[in-house]
Amino acid sequence: MNRVPSVAVLPKGTFSDEAARYFFRDREVDLRYHKMIADVFKSTAGGTTDWSVIPIENTIDGSVSLHTDWLVHEVELPIRAEWVFPAVQNLVGRLSELAADGAEAQDTANAWDPAKIVKIFSHPVAMAQCYEFIRAHIPHAELETLSSTAEAIRTVHDNPGRGWAAIGTRTAAADYGLDLLQEAVTDHDNNYTRFLLVGHRVYESAAAPKHKTSILITLPEDYPGALHQVLSAFSWRKINLSRIESRPTKKKLGSYYFWIDIEMSLDTVLLPAAIAEIEAIGCQVRILGSYPSFPFEG
Repeated sequence: MNRVPSVAVLPKGTFSDEAARYFFRDREVDLRYHKMIADVFKSTAGGTTDWSVIPIENTIDGSVSLHTDWLVHEVELPIRAEWVFPAVQNLVGRLSELAADGAEAQDTANAWDPAKIVKIFSHPVAMAQCYEFIRAHIPHAELETLSSTAEAIRTVHDNPGRGWAAIGTRTAAADYGLDLLQEAVTDHDNNYTRFLLVGHRVYESAAAPKHKTSILITLPEDYPGALHQVLSAFSWRKINLSRIESRPTKKKLGSYYFWIDIEMSLDTVLLPAAIAEIEAIGCQVRILGSYPSFPFEG
């Protein structure tokens, strides 16, 4: 009997959970939930699970540096796929507890009284994405960050009668039987998060609209103009780079590597030739993955 594949993911009800369900929407998998992202990585790196789902980049906040560093410095897990998902945050609580005077419990949206909210919980990234909403509507509330939006909603659920609310997903609110006090409280409508599926097991998927390749480049110390020549290797071949980011190598001050996302599969003639040219000038190149890229389909 074939074993059901397993996937490490952040807590149930998070956007990572929703991303995992999208990656495996057409097959059975065993979702293993972890409170901390380090445990997600370790689960797959140690062979306990087949894949991990990792949020890696956001429209508003940019790259998630901690997760990037884990993929570069701590584990060697190939990227197998990516999905871009709209991260719509909601204000969650008990309407029966936070309703405006004269409003009935379970009334329509905006029937909650901001003055009755004394504390708001969320993940630090989610909290930052809703800063303008909080400042405009609930500036007096104390803010406390937790390990995930799902943990924030669970905390509110477990502490009734204290005037607490959370910022998180519709899914987690439903799981814990809480109300959506106000939907879509994110400060920007175009708030998308990019999720990576990483692991040693090959991921079989339906045809994707495009493929990408991610590489890591470390420049030679004694080669002036090396970065210019690296970019030229892609430019004259008309290879599009969708992202280039420098991060410290953590070996010495002023030493950086470059994470580059390329809108081309490694199974082409042009891309391997460009990489060979880059290696010829003394650059170290590490292939992080060549994988299908799925956009959001609303």
